[in-house]
Amino acid sequence: MLGPGLLESAYQACLQHELTKRGLNVAGQVGLPVVYDGERIELGYRIDLIVENVVIVEVKALRRFIPFIRHNSCPICA
Repeated sequence: MLGPGLLESAYQACLQHELTKRGLNVAGQVGLPVVYDGERIELGYRIDLIVENVVIVEVKALRRFIPFIRHNSCPICA
């Protein structure tokens, strides 16, 4: 288990490892081009993780823990 205070890249690498270990297809640091006026422009945008080519994960590191508020109408939060 990782503790607080690490860079996002550390948490991302460990999360990618855990998801891959569970048999999921995970791609990390995938380039995201911008298409403007019909032209592809490389701006250096990166997607942290793409899981199973369906879910995009953006990893964030916080200085302190922010409690997650569960809402009764959220079926996956119960």
